[in-house]
Amino acid sequence: MRDENLLKQLTQLWGVSGYEKEVAAFIEKEAAPYADEIIKDAVGNLIVRKKGTGGGKGKRIMFAAHMDEIGFMVKKIESDGRLRVCSLGWNWTGSAYNSRVRFRNGMTGVVSCQGTIEEAANNSGKLYIDIGATSKEDALQYVNIGDPCGYMGEYLSLKNDRICSKSLDNRIGCYQLLQALKEHQGGPNDIYYVFCVQEELGCRGSKPAAERIRPDIGVAVDISPAHDYPCDLEGSNEVDGGIGIKICDPSVVCDEDVVQAMLACCEEHQIPFQREVIDKGGTDASSMNLSGVGVRVGGIVVVTRYPHSQSAVVSKKDIEAGIDLISAFSQYEFPF
Repeated sequence: MRDENLLKQLTQLWGVSGYEKEVAAFIEKEAAPYADEIIKDAVGNLIVRKKGTGGGKGKRIMFAAHMDEIGFMVKKIESDGRLRVCSLGWNWTGSAYNSRVRFRNGMTGVVSCQGTIEEAANNSGKLYIDIGATSKEDALQYVNIGDPCGYMGEYLSLKNDRICSKSLDNRIGCYQLLQALKEHQGGPNDIYYVFCVQEELGCRGSKPAAERIRPDIGVAVDISPAHDYPCDLEGSNEVDGGIGIKICDPSVVCDEDVVQAMLACCEEHQIPFQREVIDKGGTDASSMNLSGVGVRVGGIVVVTRYPHSQSAVVSKKDIEAGIDLISAFSQYEFPF
């Protein structure tokens, strides 16, 4: 793997949806020596540009990887010190149950449930966080209404070049864009590596970024749920199946010409790939697609087991294949 320590560092940063400043500061420091221009916009997106050589065939390509991770926010403090919460992004109550969380000030706690987790039926409003407080007054010494928290989950190496960690959705994409930026070899296309905010809250960050850039092509760089283990999803996604080329999800149908260009890049550069179709979920491709007067979009995704949890599992080989595809696609000469 090119720089596993960089990926590990990214996963362990704290940055739930709407509170991505720590992640953005880290990425900006990594990107600065390689960037031609860096813009931080009003909503918190970090836009890193590499200028192309121009010419009639050059395109503006926007790669979007979101910095935020899912978490919770305190909405009420009970008299016994329990913290009632709402979700920041989609939390599976089953995987959240008994997990550990950390607030931005360093306070830690454990997620539990009012009643049985089965009765919660994936309603995060049934969850609460125990920080060890014995009363509301005690809890207020450490947290307050509106304080956000995110999962704790160390970075682990598994067998067969697989890894496990919190926030792989989507620090994987951030890692891939940083590596592609560092390896950028020029070409006719203007490349915008965009590190977006608030994707987990409805792909909010990528739309204003796309409105600013007005790309010819937008590419979401993200994860996608695996289908190769016992779960409630059906499809063809496999860990170690190569980098995923998005065809369709409930929020977007990717541009045929963009998909064909990605397939051509993989075939020319012998990059292992798989076609991705899912019937639940979405990415920043949806908001880029509908920005301005419309944008051709595609998606590059790493297939992930146990997504939206503190223990997601992915293949290093798939991650690296994604970097190869981003680099090849960046230099591609498009016929349209």
